[in-house]
Amino acid sequence: MLNVYRTDGGILSELTDFEPGAWINMTAPTIEESKRVSNFYGLDIIDVRAALDDEESSRVDVEDGYTLILVDVPFEEIRNQRKAYTTMPLGIIIVKDAIITVSAQETVVLDPFLNKRVRGFSTKKRMRFVYQILFRTAGVYQVYLRDIDKRRSELEARVSSADTEDTDLIDLHELESNLVYFATSLSANKIVLERLTRYERIKQYPEDKELLDDVIVENRQAIEMTNIYRDIIHGTRELISTVLNNRLNNVMKMLTSITLVMAIPTIISGIYGMNVSGKWMPLSSTPHGFMIICVITLIICVLALWILKRRKML
Repeated sequence: MLNVYRTDGGILSELTDFEPGAWINMTAPTIEESKRVSNFYGLDIIDVRAALDDEESSRVDVEDGYTLILVDVPFEEIRNQRKAYTTMPLGIIIVKDAIITVSAQETVVLDPFLNKRVRGFSTKKRMRFVYQILFRTAGVYQVYLRDIDKRRSELEARVSSADTEDTDLIDLHELESNLVYFATSLSANKIVLERLTRYERIKQYPEDKELLDDVIVENRQAIEMTNIYRDIIHGTRELISTVLNNRLNNVMKMLTSITLVMAIPTIISGIYGMNVSGKWMPLSSTPHGFMIICVITLIICVLALWILKRRKML
């Protein structure tokens, strides 16, 4: 899909053709759309479609007549029937009179620009537009990181409520995987931002450089949040694993104790069931002998339970 926009007087409008000062937004473009853009602006079609490769790394390439900026942006997906977060490349191509964005699917990073919710947004101020996209990217990372930490807190709260299950460990693993993707992408984006601080191909105004400084600060904060949340999730996973193992040990201890107590009447009944002369069996000729043996067995079982209870084995 290919859409062309331009701001005039602070109002964003959609165009039908490429014009100076335009923003060309390409979402999962076809080969024909990619060729149309590359031919019109004199771009290498490989650079136009670079962002469509999930394995493409973040970088800044300065070519003759244009500059390609690749950054990783976060997005939400369903993985293993659970809501998960990952990253995908977003390509930003700066040409003489336009700016081009390319992504494999729609991203929430660009939604505020399309919905006219970004103050001071202008498609003609190309570098400021780039920095606004990067600032929005860092902000989305932080929003998703807070959601990950919230979900981690919900899992941790279930530990004390005896509702913890093995699936909680799987959920924590998924959250930790999300943070691994974020950490890798944010570190790569950091290199791109450092490269942009030395970018002088297009004239930048003082307010643009201030915005870039803000982007660097926000990206650094997102990296710190990722590292902190990853350490916390690691500790939470160990806690849940320990709790599950402890509960299993308690169950096994209780079953062992019950088995030990139940063995007492089994042993006594086994002895009295031996094929020997009745005169050698205690209480065999005593009135109510069976009842007496049952009472003695019960007393021994209760005594065994009391001993196990005192030693905290039950």
